[in-house]
Amino acid sequence: MAGHLHAYLWTGIGEELRLEEERRTGTPEFPSSPLPPIRTADWLARPRRQVAATFESTADAVAWLGREYTLACRKLLLPADEERIGRAVRLANATESLTGGVDVHWGFWLSGGRFTSLAVVCCPNRTAAHPCPLMIGAT
Repeated sequence: MAGHLHAYLWTGIGEELRLEEERRTGTPEFPSSPLPPIRTADWLARPRRQVAATFESTADAVAWLGREYTLACRKLLLPADEERIGRAVRLANATESLTGGVDVHWGFWLSGGRFTSLAVVCCPNRTAAHPCPLMIGAT
């Protein structure tokens, strides 16, 4: 991995994910929307205030994913479904992906119709030419 990694977190009403105009780059709604983008790399086109954390190492980014995953697991709508994959497999796959320069995105349905989205995005990114959000202003 060259560069660094940005972490993003969104938890909200799952129905809001249908608001695609807020999730697609190039729309007026996109820059100010808190909703996760359709394409994971497009998080980089959002303001830096939406960056949950920045990491210089894959290990630190994967540790963040592990912590957030643990918190999400406490509220899962269908915990048995997630147990089929499990923490160890998720973290191993995330390590492999991020080491290879591939973004990671996990999404989970929570109780009460809520949804949580966890993403770690490589910066610079090989699938999107967005500038680093830390370099383009505080808004």
